[in-house]
Amino acid sequence: MRLSLLDRSRTRAGSPEGAALGHTVERAVAAERLGYARFWVAEHHGVPGIASGAPAVLLAAIGARTATIRLGSGGVMLPNHQPLVVAEQFLMLAGLYPGRVDLGLGRSLGFTPPVRRALRRTGDEDSFADDLVELRAYLERTAPVTAHPVVAEPVPLSVLATGRGIEVAARLGLPVVLGGPVLASPELGDVLARYRQDFRPHRDSRPHVTVSLDVLVADTDAEARELALPEVWAMVRSRRTGVFDVLEPVAAIRGRRWDDQDAERVERGLDAVTAGSPATVRRRLEQLAAHTAADELLASGATFDRAALAASDAALAALC
Repeated sequence: MRLSLLDRSRTRAGSPEGAALGHTVERAVAAERLGYARFWVAEHHGVPGIASGAPAVLLAAIGARTATIRLGSGGVMLPNHQPLVVAEQFLMLAGLYPGRVDLGLGRSLGFTPPVRRALRRTGDEDSFADDLVELRAYLERTAPVTAHPVVAEPVPLSVLATGRGIEVAARLGLPVVLGGPVLASPELGDVLARYRQDFRPHRDSRPHVTVSLDVLVADTDAEARELALPEVWAMVRSRRTGVFDVLEPVAAIRGRRWDDQDAERVERGLDAVTAGSPATVRRRLEQLAAHTAADELLASGATFDRAALAASDAALAALC
């Protein structure tokens, strides 16, 4: 599998939120040096623990500091934008960094009702497939309006599959990115088989499956699980508070008093992360590859300790 990284620009306790963006750029520079194929960034709005709300802006900064690694969005949430504006943003990136820009598209709305209202997403209408077709027409210069700048090659599209997203990707002949609960579903094999069977090529496209999961590597399984704790803890706390908060140091988290429900949720969350020694992670990734026949692994691990995260990225690159 081709190996890529997704960085959500997670904010950290004790650091200004803007520092998370610089950390993302630094991680991308290191990822290029380590041989990663692609570096993805995300779009989240009104989330205290995530600084990245504008993928195109962040990718422009990353492109200026790198030379070869592909730049991807994982992804732009198309329902929040006009297709023409998205096309223009990514054509500008493609003009700045020719042959390096990919556009991943999702359909998720805002994190909370106030965010959805701020994004003017108050209805239940679903125009995702139609918007995708419109966006692709701008990128391929087949639309009534020509989006600028004109570039030599169309920007490649991918679909972040949630709900009917897999069906849409197959029908439009687009690559698909799978993550979250669907990877643990007993129906995953059937879902992927239907995607490949129902795939309708667009131009010369072929089925392409990317699996996205949290991966952290350390010297031992126990150390890797500790690395995973800050992200898992933020998710566990969000179940109680409704706020997905900053990453905290492991020692601070361990120093808190947990009730039984918190402890149970933490253990379940840690079990869901591909965290372990190099041998453990290699075994799990080989099992995933055998089960999915995926073309690309999109690793999305995060932790408070940036030095440990950099070491994990290096260890993962060495495995693949």
